[in-house]
Amino acid sequence: MKKILFIYGSDLRGIITNWAAAIIISGLIFLPSLYAWFNIGASWDPYGQTSGIKIAVANEDTGTSMRGQSIALGKEIVNSLHENHNIGWVFTDRDKAIRGLKYGKYYAVIIIPANFSARIATVLTPNPEKAEIQYYVNEKINAVAPKITAKGASSIVSEVSQNFVKTANGTIFRIFNEIGVELREELPLINNARHLAFQMVQLFPEINEAANIAVSDLQKGQTIVTKVQKELPFVAELAQKGEGLASQTSDFLARSKDAVQAAGPVAKETLEQLKQLADLAGQTSNNLLSGLDVAEDLGPLQLPEHLETGLSTAAKGADSLGKLLSRLQSIAPSPRLSAKIAELDRIAADFRQMAQIVRDISASADQGKDFIRSLLEKFNALAKDASGRLDGLIGSFDSTILPAMAAALDQAQKDANHTKNILSEALSDLPTVSDIIKDAKKGLVIATTEAKTLRGRLPEAERKLKEVTDRITALEEKGSLEDLINLLSLNYAKESNFFAEPVILKETRMFPIPNYGSAMSPFFTTLSLWVGGLLLVSMLTVEVHDKTIHGVPIRSYHEYFGRFFTFLTLALLQSLFVTTGDLWILGTYAAEPLRFILFGLLISAVFMLMIYTLVSVFGNVGKAMAIVLLVLQLAGSGGTFPIQVTPPFFQAIYPYLPFTYGIGLMREAVGGSVAGLITRDISILLIYVGLSLILGLGLKRFVNRISAKWVKKAKSGHLIH
Repeated sequence: MKKILFIYGSDLRGIITNWAAAIIISGLIFLPSLYAWFNIGASWDPYGQTSGIKIAVANEDTGTSMRGQSIALGKEIVNSLHENHNIGWVFTDRDKAIRGLKYGKYYAVIIIPANFSARIATVLTPNPEKAEIQYYVNEKINAVAPKITAKGASSIVSEVSQNFVKTANGTIFRIFNEIGVELREELPLINNARHLAFQMVQLFPEINEAANIAVSDLQKGQTIVTKVQKELPFVAELAQKGEGLASQTSDFLARSKDAVQAAGPVAKETLEQLKQLADLAGQTSNNLLSGLDVAEDLGPLQLPEHLETGLSTAAKGADSLGKLLSRLQSIAPSPRLSAKIAELDRIAADFRQMAQIVRDISASADQGKDFIRSLLEKFNALAKDASGRLDGLIGSFDSTILPAMAAALDQAQKDANHTKNILSEALSDLPTVSDIIKDAKKGLVIATTEAKTLRGRLPEAERKLKEVTDRITALEEKGSLEDLINLLSLNYAKESNFFAEPVILKETRMFPIPNYGSAMSPFFTTLSLWVGGLLLVSMLTVEVHDKTIHGVPIRSYHEYFGRFFTFLTLALLQSLFVTTGDLWILGTYAAEPLRFILFGLLISAVFMLMIYTLVSVFGNVGKAMAIVLLVLQLAGSGGTFPIQVTPPFFQAIYPYLPFTYGIGLMREAVGGSVAGLITRDISILLIYVGLSLILGLGLKRFVNRISAKWVKKAKSGHLIH
């Protein structure tokens, strides 16, 4: 161990005491940092700088009209691109655009042809044609630029398609909405028609029977018309007699008016007598109630004689007067007279109830005071109600009832006169009626024939209507008409927006990294650490020239470990410069900065051990082997592109490359660590440490001895040192 430390200490003193060596070694420590920083800085935000990529746009669209409305979709695309600053759009004509593309002035060219709007408008024709946007790209300028320009071109197509879908769907759903509104308004009629159709199917047996009856009735009608023709002379004679009767009736009604005027006072007197009876009944009930309060038993309670008979007679009188007014009301309807008739009906009902109460009192003397009291109180209320109603009728008799009775007789007289006139006209029209009956007889013959034809077609009509109702039933099993109307009545603007973009990508960033440069820092940092190791073995020797210490020869492992500690120290310093510079000079994002630095130190130590071992064991051949490993790991570690998109060879060697686990470890520090992944990456890196130590300790002495003559021979050519 002392010899190892002696070699390590001698190397450090040599660096410190030799200013030229110190400057060179300082540069070796610092150079890997520049490699990482420049690459990370260059890729910091490449997709945020695409505005510098020039794409020429030439709009040749001449526009068109759709449904009487002018449209110019090419112009709309150009206007939208003026608002899009993600790419450097240059608006020019076709010739300048193509020429600029050939000479590398533009990365791509987009040409909107003259028939662009016209082809879009064919959507409303039986043979719609898809519109085209012409896209030209110069792929020799840059390998990545065509991917960016293609994204810009596809975004134009996507925007045009989305706006077209939104507009077209908006029109379609607006029409559906109007249909839905109309269907909703006509829904009662539609339901009635549907109900009628089902009823018709159920009623067809009756309809068939009715058709049979109609044919039979038409045949009977022919017989009846024939009889009418025969009886027409008797009808003429009857009309003459009726005309005379109507004249006599009119004269009778004229005399009846005088009789009504004379009978008016009698009717009014009848109402007054009924009121007197109602008042007397009320007074009687009051007296009985008073006597009931002071009587110790029901013995003194005496009802007036003939009270029940008088009340029943009064009820009949009110009924008779009401019936008289009802007959007059049927002749000349009057709302006021109707109200008076209702009052008389109510009065008659009151008198009947009062008569019944009298009978109940007479039959229930042994029921006790409370029961008799309740009957008397009800009797008293009925008497007051009848008296009040009669008072109203008496007061309005002269102004309402009597004029209404006279009006009814006037109307009856007018009807009689009208009947007389009709009969007179009928007599004059009888010749015409005779002709009509003759024509009717002919018509009945034709109608009978048609009715028979219709009856013969009814079975076919029944079959077709049954098919319609069966289809309605089948459709209703899938969904009701109300459901369809609700669907059609949806807000067409919202439905249009939905179908223009039915799916929205909701992104959840699991381990978010704010910029592309930070996302690339694990790869470039790991790469710079390997490059740093290569620089060290290229500039510094791995051999100890003095093979003895104080005259004591050193062994192979003394030389191996003693010089490795020097390389390890320089490699760790390289790692510190790279990782701290990433964090605090470039501002690279790391979720766990301390782990970023520590993992960098670990990776640097492992890489240095591997490179140092290869060179220590194999010499210059080991340097070539380290460079070959570097080349393989650039493409095979998944540092830039996903390993799944690389050729099968790189996918096969991917699990065995140290870069794979070095980059993975740094990614855990940048994006956020997962304990299982950290453990896996560190474990595999330690396996590389073990393999390197086995190679360095087990083969160094053997390989150095057998290759000494070969190396000496190679150096003799003065090209290899």
